Amino acid sequence: MSAIDRAREKLQEVFGFEDFLDGQETVIDEILSGRDGSVVMPTGGGKSLCYQLPALCREGVTLVVSPLIALMKDQVDALEERGVAVTLINSTLTWNEQKERLDGMKSGAYRLVYIAPERFRASSFMSALSDVKIEMVAIDEAHCLSQWGHDFRPDYLRIGALRRALGVPLAAFTATADAETRQEIVER
Repeated sequence: MSAIDRAREKLQEVFGFEDFLDGQETVIDEILSGRDGSVVMPTGGGKSLCYQLPALCREGVTLVVSPLIALMKDQVDALEERGVAVTLINSTLTWNEQKERLDGMKSGAYRLVYIAPERFRASSFMSALSDVKIEMVAIDEAHCLSQWGHDFRPDYLRIGALRRALGVPLAAFTATADAETRQEIVER
């Protein structure tokens, strides 16, 4: 069975959809092939599925960098309802809760782990990643690399170094990016 056929099977099994929305199949196929990507799709176009589905077709962990705790929680809750092994690590958790989730990442308990970019600042987090089989890094709301990365959220600027350190594919997703912002996303 091809990778995209397996993804289509997971699409039906986990999400209950018969087929991909416009553009999703191409993006998912590229991601499953191990390519980096920058994806601009309209709101409601199914961007999240483009990194969630490949994560379910692989053995390791997909890190999802997300800018907002509420957005992380909504996505994690929706995936948990579908039986997906998913969690989040952010500032709302105690150190013990974060450590439990890091241990779960190491043991293969999760397929998707949503994190805030500020996690890259924590040497304990970065060190813990060396023991985790990371398959991919997905940047949700990637326009934040440009709009927030310079001043408000400087930890977004560490994503390139994270990707190089992990040596895994990276895909950036957004609905809001003009040509200049798209170019900056790719450069960073």
